Amino acid sequence: RGSRGPCPTLSFPAEKHLVLLRDGRTLIGYLRSIDQFANLVLHQTVERIHVGKKYGDIPRGIFVVRGENVVLLGEIDLEKESDTPLQQVSIEEILEEQRVEQQAKQESEKLKVQALKERGLSVPRADTLDEY
Repeated sequence: RGSRGPCPTLSFPAEKHLVLLRDGRTLIGYLRSIDQFANLVLHQTVERIHVGKKYGDIPRGIFVVRGENVVLLGEIDLEKESDTPLQQVSIEEILEEQRVEQQAKQESEKLKVQALKERGLSVPRADTLDEY
């Protein structure tokens, strides 16, 4: 047998895992597969969006994550999962909160760039820089 793919004898218990991705997204689901490159397959996955003290979960189903995008993988303690100061809200509400937060960040960034320009400094735009 070749060394491709996960070990077929390895079984995963039905435990929830949290995955933090390089782009800042948070996924929660049941880990079904992992390989030597940290490529993951998650089952019954939700994307959790946090804004302030609120959060919302967007159902995503089966999710395949390339290992290079994984920042953190951790098991969720189901007994402590509900013990949180955060308030769960609807998908629509959390998406609106996220939009408002991103808009405020963009406005703040524009003001910073404007203030630096007035002082004779220039800042390279973030979209012209490499992500690495």
